Amino acid sequence: MLKVYNTLSRKKEVFLPMTPRLVQGKKKVNLFVCGPTTYDFSHIGHARTYIVFDMVAKYLREKEYNVFYLQNITDVDDKIINRAIKERVFWKDLSRKFEREYLKDIKALNINSVTKYARATDHIKEIISQVERLLKKGFAYQIKDGIYYDISKFKDYGKLSKRTVSMAEDAVSRIDEAKEKRNKGDFCLWKFVVSERQKSGKKFLRMPSWPSPWGAGRPGWHIEDTAITEKYFGPQYDIHGGARDLIFPHHEAEIAQMEAISNKSPMVKYWLHTGLLTVFGAKMSKSLKNFITIKDFLKKHSARILRLFVLKTHYHSPIDYSEKEIEQVKSQLERIDEFLDKLNKIKGVNRKLEKTKKRMAKTLILRTQKEFEKAMDDDFNTPKAIAAVFHLIGRGNYLFDKDKLTPADARDILKLLRKIDKVFNFIFYGKRIAPKIPSFIKKMVREREKARKKEDWKLADEIRRKIKNLGYQIEDTREGPKIKKI
Repeated sequence: MLKVYNTLSRKKEVFLPMTPRLVQGKKKVNLFVCGPTTYDFSHIGHARTYIVFDMVAKYLREKEYNVFYLQNITDVDDKIINRAIKERVFWKDLSRKFEREYLKDIKALNINSVTKYARATDHIKEIISQVERLLKKGFAYQIKDGIYYDISKFKDYGKLSKRTVSMAEDAVSRIDEAKEKRNKGDFCLWKFVVSERQKSGKKFLRMPSWPSPWGAGRPGWHIEDTAITEKYFGPQYDIHGGARDLIFPHHEAEIAQMEAISNKSPMVKYWLHTGLLTVFGAKMSKSLKNFITIKDFLKKHSARILRLFVLKTHYHSPIDYSEKEIEQVKSQLERIDEFLDKLNKIKGVNRKLEKTKKRMAKTLILRTQKEFEKAMDDDFNTPKAIAAVFHLIGRGNYLFDKDKLTPADARDILKLLRKIDKVFNFIFYGKRIAPKIPSFIKKMVREREKARKKEDWKLADEIRRKIKNLGYQIEDTREGPKIKKI
């Protein structure tokens, strides 16, 4: 039975979808995760959240849920506008450029669980509709520079972050700094645009704007998410995910907007939040200029390294990034690859050998599967699930060394690992291809074997040193010498 930690209740709860509706014979689950603001390259702190919810969506699908995974793309925002002006390019061209870069990064990380990406600017009609309804119900008001949400009118404001309205007074969210606001914590729903700016002969100075009942303008940050989710999911849905730093004010604002419009609570049944990725203890952020873009990371390391680096820590907990940690991850992947190579060799052995061996791996396979599912059902406890995989590898290596793995065992272990990797995507995805060993190195290895048979240990050691100086090392095993590139 799957349990998840709900930020709203601050406890683990049994996961039960909000509606019992079946889609294609499976229980429907609607999942929404806050996507990127497309003004710059995404960094590995962002990647952590997207890898985590890729894992969540894939595990839910493995548990026979029909998951609709929706992610927004904030393609209109002050950060986009300011950078576009600075670089003297049209805001939309800049936004589309970084949207393409984001989707390239996502593809490179094998994040392929998202059902739909929804741009804010493709949902202006829905945004305007929500602002109109908030005005009509008295939760919003108009001042000189736009339409604002009055947080004092929503009695449950602060229930997700556990903040009161007075505690929210010091929070200002992106484009909501107007002095005329009723409360300091009020946030912008619709920002008016100065018409004179739109007449500029310089395209890059023209502000994004759309007609509305109150005048030309653009949406605030928070309103796009509820407009998008209401369109695809309705006023209530199952899971909302995002990074911990979005709980307040962004996710709090979403609740205030949607529950005020619909008069239904809760807007979301389960709130899941990822811990932050830090560098030497400091939050990775563009403002601190201590971030590593996904693009730059992938120039040095493989995508599977980042996936294992992220998933080996529980999604609630913070991760501190270091090259030392990355090197450790590389070693763990090498261990996985070596085990896979052994299994593939056994798999190709003459099948008649199975009759002479006892199937000792069956218990190990069943135990690993049980431990994996138990860990994942406990709030997606990936560290414990990965530990079960490495226990399988440790015991599997022992059985291999004792000549107690049959071809059937190898096939069954590989089958289980492929099933696990449908969720994790670091076991087989991007697996290194063993470099081709040059023929002259192979010849030297054969000469060394001849020397060993003659018990000419001095010559054998001399050949080993020569091979090492050429960048290769020999591991003597009961199956014969194995050659590796150093």
